[in-house]
Amino acid sequence: MARESKAARKGRGPLARRSLRERRDGGSKGEGAIPLPLKDRAARIVAGLAKAYPDAECALRRSNPLELLVATILSAQCTDKQVNVVTGPLFRKYRSARDYARAKPGELERAIRSTGFFRNKAKAIRGACRILDRRHGGRVPDRMEDLLELPGVARKTANCVLGTAFGKAEGVVVDTHVMRIARRLELTSHGEPAKIEKDLMELLPRSEWILFAHRMIWHGRRICGARRPRCEECPIACDCPYPSRRPREPVEKVLRRRARAISAEIEAQTRFAGAPKA
Repeated sequence: MARESKAARKGRGPLARRSLRERRDGGSKGEGAIPLPLKDRAARIVAGLAKAYPDAECALRRSNPLELLVATILSAQCTDKQVNVVTGPLFRKYRSARDYARAKPGELERAIRSTGFFRNKAKAIRGACRILDRRHGGRVPDRMEDLLELPGVARKTANCVLGTAFGKAEGVVVDTHVMRIARRLELTSHGEPAKIEKDLMELLPRSEWILFAHRMIWHGRRICGARRPRCEECPIACDCPYPSRRPREPVEKVLRRRARAISAEIEAQTRFAGAPKA
């Protein structure tokens, strides 16, 4: 018998089964139509996050689109908190796209070193700002196609700049928090940011794209962490299937750790009892 392909096995997973069940129960018509139960659940999730995080916004400190662009490039594989530490003195030294374009590579690298991948980030910032200076009069453009031409800028950064700096909803910011939570909520079955964004754009009204991402990020930092999500405190737990399939590994690790501690204590007491007295 021929072995089943990995893709076929993946298609039988819980996400795929739930998607098929929701599609069947929703009675949707047409190829690729989103089932009504999923639409309704997504609407409740949007409302729940809006109630829980009414003041959610981008955590990167900035005063203009250029500062937001630079900060977003620096935020790759780095916390917003650390980026904000770095950008304070950085923004005082470099005030225009031309300043960055003419910056000495070594000086810029030293200034952003603590954000990680500093050589690549410095190269991207200098390259992007050279294009801004030459083609856009030093201003950050407000069109997706123009932003995607800049070095170091993909859809995540472009969506962040367009939504936060210009109020334009051209897509959904998909960072590590949005990826993780969207999959836990089973709003998508994909693992690639571009496909997750496409699913969310089809599922959510355009008017929610910008704030939904900010609220998902806040939720990921406060409640729905990568390792130990606090499901008992989650404001949208009633619409989240994750607790029912949450792995028990953390509990098992705790039990193993306790067992090792008890064994170590017994061993130490045994050694102490058998030690020669002075």
